[in-house]
Amino acid sequence: MKLAEPDSILRQWPQTERPTFRAIQCGPESLTDAELISVLLRTGTGGQSALDTARHMIQEGGSLFAAVTKATGLPSEKTARLAASLELARRVLREHLNTGDTLSSPAAVRDYLRLSLAGREHEVFVCVYLDAQHRVIESEELFRGTLTQTSVYPREVVKAALRANAAAIIFAHNHPSGVAQPSQADELLTRSLKDALSLVDVKVLDHFIVAGSGVLSFAERGLL
Repeated sequence: MKLAEPDSILRQWPQTERPTFRAIQCGPESLTDAELISVLLRTGTGGQSALDTARHMIQEGGSLFAAVTKATGLPSEKTARLAASLELARRVLREHLNTGDTLSSPAAVRDYLRLSLAGREHEVFVCVYLDAQHRVIESEELFRGTLTQTSVYPREVVKAALRANAAAIIFAHNHPSGVAQPSQADELLTRSLKDALSLVDVKVLDHFIVAGSGVLSFAERGLL
């Protein structure tokens, strides 16, 4: 017996049970995580339906976030589709940040940084420059390091903040290890940067650590 092609498997289901149909009729919020991914994949792989492939991705990754950001073993066009959806989400969140006070939308800041930094294999240090109304001017990956550390130079951070004409700044870096806890070096660096920037009247609003799907805020921890 010939195995059905992946894109024909879901077509054998009643129309009202197909994820794409339900997304159109009831809205994408009505779909499960696996169903949402299956809509992006469009077809499955290895003789599986798109939905079964999506379920396998979530099981292998351990979470929806890992399934989408670290998808492996998929044809290039499917990987490109998932990457495009993430980039679209990043741009929507960035646009949202650019049009409002970042302090009034902390969830958007977290989501933007999570999408930007999670899944990186090496540590990176990002500066988000803000104007006097705490609107985003730009974000910049200022330093890139190794799997376990990044060298950050306060002098370069001050120069970059002045170049951007920033009144305030948010720092963020990732922990590829997946542990969203600040090290003693992280705390010392943050204090050093805060002191250096205070000399040029640039306020440090927060420092985020992104690890997997988790985001830790120094401000919330009382570490600023």
